[in-house]
Amino acid sequence: MSSALDNKESEFVQAMRRALDESAAGLPAATTSRLAAARKVALSRKKAEQPVFVRVPSFAVAGAGTLPGIAQGGLKPPRRRSALARFALAWPLAALVAGLFAIAYFEDQQRTAELADIDAAMLSDDLPLTAYLDHGFNAYLSRAH
Repeated sequence: MSSALDNKESEFVQAMRRALDESAAGLPAATTSRLAAARKVALSRKKAEQPVFVRVPSFAVAGAGTLPGIAQGGLKPPRRRSALARFALAWPLAALVAGLFAIAYFEDQQRTAELADIDAAMLSDDLPLTAYLDHGFNAYLSRAH
């Protein structure tokens, strides 16, 4: 989408430039000479660009003589991170995901073991399975314990 905007903007600028060039060609010579003189005066009065200093908060590091990223001539371009540095940033996320999967697996195993214990107790009991389906019997068991 931004390339389409850039293309439309550059087309507009080119059309505006053509229109200004065509209208400037029709100006009288006295007007163009006055415009040229005004341009020269404006350029001579233009101030030289001053360097802009930006303060960046940072922590002091023992043995560091200068701030990282600042050279004698100005700011250094940002460095690309190596694959090892990117891995060092990504491993905590991978450890978190692996830990969550381990917790889910452990809890599923516990639930399965509890259900197996209940099934084994029901199957080894002397009562028929239909007794556990009776609501009155369940109420009796809850009051008895």
